[in-house]
Amino acid sequence: MRVCVIGTGYVGLVTGACLAHIGHDVICVDNNEEKVKIMKSGQSPIFEPGLSEIMQNAIQSGKIKFTTDLAAGVNHGEILFIAVGTPPLPTGESDTRYVEAVAKGIGTNLNSGYKVIVNKSTVPIGSGDWVRMIVMDGIAERQKTLVPAGGVPDEGGLGEYGAEFDVVSNPEFLREGSAVYDTFNPDRIVLGGNNPKAIAMMKELYAPIVERQYAEDQSLPPVSVLVTDLSSAEMIKYAANAFLATKISFINEVANICDRVGADVTQVAKGIGLDSRIGNKFLNAGIGWGGSCFPKDVSALIHTADDYGYEAQLMKAAVSVNERQRLIALEKLQQVLKILKGKTVGLLGLTFKPDTDDLRDAPALNLIEQLNRLGAKVKAYDPIISQTGMRHGLSGVVVETDAERLADGCDALVLVTEWEQFSNLDYPKMAQLMTHPVVIDGRNFLDPETMVRAGFQYVGVGR
Repeated sequence: MRVCVIGTGYVGLVTGACLAHIGHDVICVDNNEEKVKIMKSGQSPIFEPGLSEIMQNAIQSGKIKFTTDLAAGVNHGEILFIAVGTPPLPTGESDTRYVEAVAKGIGTNLNSGYKVIVNKSTVPIGSGDWVRMIVMDGIAERQKTLVPAGGVPDEGGLGEYGAEFDVVSNPEFLREGSAVYDTFNPDRIVLGGNNPKAIAMMKELYAPIVERQYAEDQSLPPVSVLVTDLSSAEMIKYAANAFLATKISFINEVANICDRVGADVTQVAKGIGLDSRIGNKFLNAGIGWGGSCFPKDVSALIHTADDYGYEAQLMKAAVSVNERQRLIALEKLQQVLKILKGKTVGLLGLTFKPDTDDLRDAPALNLIEQLNRLGAKVKAYDPIISQTGMRHGLSGVVVETDAERLADGCDALVLVTEWEQFSNLDYPKMAQLMTHPVVIDGRNFLDPETMVRAGFQYVGVGR
């Protein structure tokens, strides 16, 4: 099938590359010329395991192209994905101006023939009908340019003169750091729409994935495809992320109680996770959630509830717990080191989660800000940030090139991101390089006994 993906962030680029990998003809559109130039060369502008290889193979096979020409993409695609960002506004609602601009651009470039316009961006509930309206506005604008002086519409016109389209909501459930894997091994595919023709085309698009042709385990039954109305599909995305965020905040509350009563939250999480009604995922206590999805989506859902006269108290509590949890590492540093002014603190990890270069709303940024405020010197080592030299958005922190340079002269280390590499560092040597060999394990990732044998004073969360 012919596919156009508009927007090449985490979702758009992964979607486009993976659809090309399974045999579709894909054009990815982005308005950033430098970014398009990088992608044309076969390089991924983001760090995502496996993505560069898939991109390069798709480029070589001719299945994927990159352009800044929206008209070319719209004319090419039978299915048009809108995959631009919807960052949060200060009010908590989503900033949908990029979606609006793309929808308008699609409308002004639609030619004859049937198109399915897919909302892949996480958009507020009700955006399907809104996008349809914006596309129609774009069509109307172009129609005006096609009406000659005599007032008779040109036969190459749009709208009732040839263009047909439907809007489908197809929320993504990709995890940064494993987005390629998640694309080929999804738990479910959600399709929201009202026209059976549009739904049938989306099912055809995803058929190889549904049938597990590219899955890690091809013996599994077909992927569940849930067909809903537009609003329900949009709500599913928000509800899923809000639930997972709440689950993390719940176990963090339990961890804070464990700290006070002498229980071990890792054992508690294991015990409750064995209950099939609860499950063991997202029960890892630590310094809270961040990234581009959970904070934005939970805030947007709270804002939507407020718009309709309902106070989402549980979700507001999840956000409140998370905000406090980000300061847990700071409290533990003060308990061990007492005065932080004049001390040097090293952060193991900067990104909000491992296997990504994403710093958006990362807990490390709050920690750096507060440590600076209290007069501490802050150093950090992150396997990706240190390697790439990325410094955008980072201030008040010295980024070291390796873990031993980080440890040298530190009064304490804080494990912020649970990179797998951090389980195999030379901790005995690092302890010897430190002024005070203290480690605050902000993710309960390290083995306490191993760290003690290495010469550290170990402090976990809820342990």
